[in-house]
Amino acid sequence: MARKIRSAFLFVLLTIVFLATLYHHALRDAGSISAIDGVVVRPDFQPHAYLPTANQIIHEDVTPQNNTNPKTTSSPLLSDSTVSILLPEWEVLVLVSPEVAEPDLATSEYEYTCLFDNNVTSPANFTGILPSDQTRATFKCILPNRARQKLPYRQPVLIRSSEVSTPPARLTPSPEILRWNFLVYDSLSTEEDVVLFAKGINKRQGFNRDPTELRCVFGDDLANGVRTNVTSSLQEVFRCQRPNLTDVIPSGGKGGGEELVKVTLELVGDGKLVPTVAHYRPWRKVASDEARSRVCAATMVFNVAKFLKEWVMYYSRIGVEKFILYDNNSGDNLQEVIEELVKEGYDVKTVSWIWPKTQEAGFSHAAVYAKDHCEWMMFMDVDEFVYSPSWSNSSEPLKSMIPSLLPKSKTSVSSSSTEGRPPVGQISIECLEFGPSGQKSHPAEGVTQGYNCRSRAENRHKSIVRLDAVDHSLLNAIHHFRLKNGYRAKKMRINDAVVNHYKYQAWTEFKAKFKRRVSAYVVDWREKTNLNSQDRTPGLGYVAEEPKNWLQAFCQVHDNRLKDLTRRWFGVESPSGNHMPWQR
Repeated sequence: MARKIRSAFLFVLLTIVFLATLYHHALRDAGSISAIDGVVVRPDFQPHAYLPTANQIIHEDVTPQNNTNPKTTSSPLLSDSTVSILLPEWEVLVLVSPEVAEPDLATSEYEYTCLFDNNVTSPANFTGILPSDQTRATFKCILPNRARQKLPYRQPVLIRSSEVSTPPARLTPSPEILRWNFLVYDSLSTEEDVVLFAKGINKRQGFNRDPTELRCVFGDDLANGVRTNVTSSLQEVFRCQRPNLTDVIPSGGKGGGEELVKVTLELVGDGKLVPTVAHYRPWRKVASDEARSRVCAATMVFNVAKFLKEWVMYYSRIGVEKFILYDNNSGDNLQEVIEELVKEGYDVKTVSWIWPKTQEAGFSHAAVYAKDHCEWMMFMDVDEFVYSPSWSNSSEPLKSMIPSLLPKSKTSVSSSSTEGRPPVGQISIECLEFGPSGQKSHPAEGVTQGYNCRSRAENRHKSIVRLDAVDHSLLNAIHHFRLKNGYRAKKMRINDAVVNHYKYQAWTEFKAKFKRRVSAYVVDWREKTNLNSQDRTPGLGYVAEEPKNWLQAFCQVHDNRLKDLTRRWFGVESPSGNHMPWQR
């Protein structure tokens, strides 16, 4: 009896498997279809994306039937042609297509959610508008654990959070998510050429592909796009010859529209196209009555709202005219502080620079972006303050102080031969590194008042660069740029100028800063590698735990020079005592 039962069970099981196999082949042979919003879609169809994968270019679009203007479509599904990038720490950056039906996403009353395959969701936060094309809003969400369990990882789409309980129909499977380690992520056009920023081409510091191994490719159809030569390939910065406008834009750039086309790099050896989220916008000269500033300052910032007013007010009073902040996706009240500064008359602008660990590339971008507006650019962090001992004799700050450190005249390369030496294109200033100075939290009166104990020796340097003198490659090591032939760098004597670098602050501040290293080639202190690197903090190791002696660490010299000077220059007497203007 038992044998008959087992035989019957086996027969039923084999029958089920056989019928399932027939059903699968029938669907495959029939070209199984599904309908989404009235559109018949093959299950293997990949929706149009802005960007190709590394090995494939997609040309198909899905357009709703009976709808001649998709931009006016009202749908909770913002776009099935958004594109996403997987960043470190499982962050997903979503770039929203300009064709979405939503109003201005930056000020929208709605909250948004990333919708992944199988209806897995994650809250989405607005992170800015891409600087390269000024049209695409960006959001960040975390790749949910359930979405990490199966490769390949699929791109989400953006929906209104109110629709999470009843998610809309969407195309499946979604395109594969782009990877941050191999990607053209931004572009910038100049009068002479096009600058591209890309990860994964030059993978290590000092090892760069020869420009002849690469080509730039322009066009919405990149497979058949216009190709131009690469003239420079260093770090994450690539310079390309400009394409013929009529070849990439039918109107020749005179259509009055956005006139954006995709741009990427091609590896010449195997014809492989690098995935891209960058667009090419033709260069246009913008007429302006505004005079070129003598000195500007550029820096990359992340959650520095509590420090910014002190930094801007200090430098503005001693000669810096414009401030350009590359915002690396701050989550504090930075914009509120910037608006306050602007209302008070300070010239502060932000560039949304959402790309992680790209400080060198950001500074290269700044060297091009600000060239028409600034003669000299000071590259300093918001915890770094240039100071000259000679200023201690001044009863008030003077706008001539920073310019006094620079060459007196606008000497050109052609006129330098009469002097026997090339003109100065960059000045380097040594840094003095200050420690926690006994502080347990951020001092309300500011860093120049709160930290007054430092290491004895100078370490590193920072620079003020003449933008006309920056090398074509835009190569920099954060602290300084490579200069064109015919220019030289000048190192300032420490008695003439120094940078007070308030590097090792109260533990809560230092921990937050070093958890987010922004340089592409600086060691991550959380990794158990290069433990003797100069980029590491002495005595810290790789664990985010406060060292026992942190309060008095790096304290060899009590240095009150800038503390006393800024109190004399900026201190305000009030019934509650002396306070600084940047205190809240």
